[in-house]
Amino acid sequence: MPDLERMPRLGPLYRAAALRRGVAADPALPTGALTVGGVTVDRAHLAGYNRVCGFRLRDELPATYLHVVAFPLAMALMTGRDFPFPLLGLIHVRNRAEVHGPLPSSAAFEVSVRADALRPHDKGTQLDIVATAMIDGALVWSSTSTYLRRTVRSSSPGVPSAAPSQHAVWRVPRRVGGDYAAVSGDRNPIHTSRVLAKVFGFPRTIAHGMWTKARCLAALEGRLPGTYTVDAAFKLPILLPATVGFSAVAQGSGWDFGVHDGRSGRPHLTGTVR
Repeated sequence: MPDLERMPRLGPLYRAAALRRGVAADPALPTGALTVGGVTVDRAHLAGYNRVCGFRLRDELPATYLHVVAFPLAMALMTGRDFPFPLLGLIHVRNRAEVHGPLPSSAAFEVSVRADALRPHDKGTQLDIVATAMIDGALVWSSTSTYLRRTVRSSSPGVPSAAPSQHAVWRVPRRVGGDYAAVSGDRNPIHTSRVLAKVFGFPRTIAHGMWTKARCLAALEGRLPGTYTVDAAFKLPILLPATVGFSAVAQGSGWDFGVHDGRSGRPHLTGTVR
């Protein structure tokens, strides 16, 4: 796929996603990448993102912010004619981001997105969307988002193991779905519309997984290494509004962290910083 002159507009991509039906007879991932150079950060947008996710406003970008920057490219890739699955119905189950160097908010980034690793899974099919950001030809950030196309329904959940001790209790208001949609561009209706969330099987709107991951990193702000990998698995959705427990245990220069239901202890997210 050719390089693009600018980031795609999300409105037409959402219309394309809504109209897409059917699965390719012989699914295969597109082989090219989408790339945009000279991508700069809007300071007002960054401030809004930091407010919603709990970060302080600094000159250094949060690791999760570049996921938002790359999101229009990922949408363009996943709504393209050569992408094998409809976007609606894909479940974001994991995100692994690597910070390879400083991420100054004043920098101009070259951002690229590609699809990789189509593979079978015991619940269907998984694939990865890999995003990278470079400054002056040097890789400073990369991210792998794993998506599941479910074709096999889960069996009844077993008895959960004991949840870690809570180090903080977060009250997550209903507005988080809409607030994060506004700053991320991810306007999947399961996060913003109670009626449409029910159509997709949720009794209420749910928090974005990437908001939950960002909120965890914000809680660790100031205690992260200069370069690191942050890996998070998205478990049970957070039904809004909610009360959840946050846990974080130091592991050398990194962390094991998680978010659990405030009553049952079932995990919403488990993650590591290394």
